Amino acid sequence: MSAAIDEIAAVFYGKMFTAHPELLRDLFNRGNQANGEQRQALAGSIVAFARSLVTHPDVPPEAMLNRIAHKHASLGVTRDQYEIVHTHLFAAIAEVLGEAVTEEVAAAWDEVYWLMADALITIETRLYAEANAPDGNIWREYRVVGRYPEAENTVTFLLEPADGSPLPPFRPGQYVSVQVELPDGAHQIRQYSISGTSANALAITVKRVDGEVSDHLHEHCVEGDVLRVSAPFGDVVLDEGANPVLLISAGIGCTPLISMLSHLATTASPRRVIAVHADRSQHTHAFRADLEQLAEKLPDATVHVWYEEPHEPWPAERTGLVDLEELDIPKDATAYICGPLPFMRAIRAQLLERGVPASNIHYEVFGPDLWLAQEQTSAPN
Repeated sequence: MSAAIDEIAAVFYGKMFTAHPELLRDLFNRGNQANGEQRQALAGSIVAFARSLVTHPDVPPEAMLNRIAHKHASLGVTRDQYEIVHTHLFAAIAEVLGEAVTEEVAAAWDEVYWLMADALITIETRLYAEANAPDGNIWREYRVVGRYPEAENTVTFLLEPADGSPLPPFRPGQYVSVQVELPDGAHQIRQYSISGTSANALAITVKRVDGEVSDHLHEHCVEGDVLRVSAPFGDVVLDEGANPVLLISAGIGCTPLISMLSHLATTASPRRVIAVHADRSQHTHAFRADLEQLAEKLPDATVHVWYEEPHEPWPAERTGLVDLEELDIPKDATAYICGPLPFMRAIRAQLLERGVPASNIHYEVFGPDLWLAQEQTSAPN
């Protein structure tokens, strides 16, 4: 079945959205549905979980489950929606595989599905309880109290709870979901990293990427507007250890890492901190000034920036793609990476070559985790 899982996922989404068009309109990311990324992520996660059961039946793939559960919690996914998924997923399996779906095969995959679903529901129930939203009602209204340009095609919005209540607690690196009403009546949701706070407002920084929600926020969202915003979620967060920290980002991937750097500066952390950022140019580099200013507040921090096409005089050795070879990378460092997938893969490979253990390398993906999907679906059967 693993060989046909991508086709099954495509048929599944078609069936589910035909029966429940409100899910595509108001819950699922229509852009990721159109380009197939969500289908690939679903296929990869199912195959990954099934292989984990075979190879390590007593050790669930916690990293993958936590990643998915945090994304689900940020959307307010509830148990009844797992029933909907089950109904249409197994209808798709029967359609694609036909007579190959014997009673034994159906029973085996039914068990895999509910083992995975129940594991996710357990984690999501805990996350909702921690967010003081035991029924999955993670949404609150926030008023836009500030909007200012951060870089080319990038804007920061300051959001304050509309009812005047305090901000919810969050950990550096986490994100919130933002739901907007689009001209066709759809209520689309996207996740944005919490890039900072100001008084009783949290900041999200949005790059215009020709997406429905980012375009809407750039074109229509102004001070005084009210947005529906979720409680904070996210499994890639700054640890509380004492070992060195590597913060490595590219483009708008700087948003969760600037939050981590801000926390380290605010708490006057004695940890060694190495911040690395890659961007197209000085004009596209969000938080360019903040990066240097925050690092200066730390007793042992360095900043290293690469630009592909610098618009001002710039060192030749820092022009082009990031090369960690010249940097002193401690082998006991904990690394956090965020940026385009090819960038993160290249950085991870460089870190492994420098002796940083894989368990110390953490990455955040904006959108479906295709890294996991591609690794799992390309593995041998």
